[in-house]
Amino acid sequence: QVHLVESGGGLVQPGGSLSLSCAASGSLLSIRGMGWYRQAPGKERELVASITSGGVTNYSNSVKGRFTISRENAKNTVYLQMNSLKPEDTAVYYCTADIHFVRYWGQGTQVTVSI
Repeated sequence: QVHLVESGGGLVQPGGSLSLSCAASGSLLSIRGMGWYRQAPGKERELVASITSGGVTNYSNSVKGRFTISRENAKNTVYLQMNSLKPEDTAVYYCTADIHFVRYWGQGTQVTVSI
C-alpha cells in the first residue's frame, strides 16, 4: 500500500501565493516521477507540473513562470510553490507518484483563488 497525503491548500486572493506539499508513505520502492494535477469544476483533470527522480521538471503552459515544483527524495515528498495565483487556478490539486510502473494519487486538496 502506498499513501500520498497532500497539505497546504486553501483560500487566497488573486496575486497571492500558496505552497502545497505531498508526502508518500507505505510500501515504497523507488519513486520515479512525481507530479501535480488539478481538476476544476466541470473540467477534465490536467497536468500542472511533474518532476523526475533526477530533478527534470515539466510545466503546463498555463502555470509556467508562476509555479515551481520540487522534491526531496530522502523524504519522499513533492512540493508545489504557486505564485501570482489567478482565479482560473481554482481547482482540486492532486499529487502523484510513479512507483514500479503504477501511478498513485493523493486524495486532493482544494485551492481557491478569489477576492
